Amino acid sequence: MGIFDFLFGKRKEEVLNALERGARIVDVRSPQEFKYGNVNGSVNIPLERLNESAIKKLKKLNAPIVVCCASGMRSASAKGKLLSNGVDEVHNAGGWHKLDRWMNS
Repeated sequence: MGIFDFLFGKRKEEVLNALERGARIVDVRSPQEFKYGNVNGSVNIPLERLNESAIKKLKKLNAPIVVCCASGMRSASAKGKLLSNGVDEVHNAGGWHKLDRWMNS
């Protein structure tokens, strides 16, 4: 097993574990991107709209958050923003296609 397999396998395991514990999936792509494909059950909060109000609503869920986007860049930013604003547990699943495969394999 190479280092990338180890690192990305670990991420998959952490994300799936969070989902088993009731994590909510937040897709931070644009509404147009979300419209053309998304993970079943995910909510769309574009990165630029991930403001104090949206974060407050996510905190009230009292659940882990799994963020995804197209490639993992915006979801990495969203993870940092959520953690720095007091959301306790956030996982970056990377691209939504990958997350969808993980959930359905």
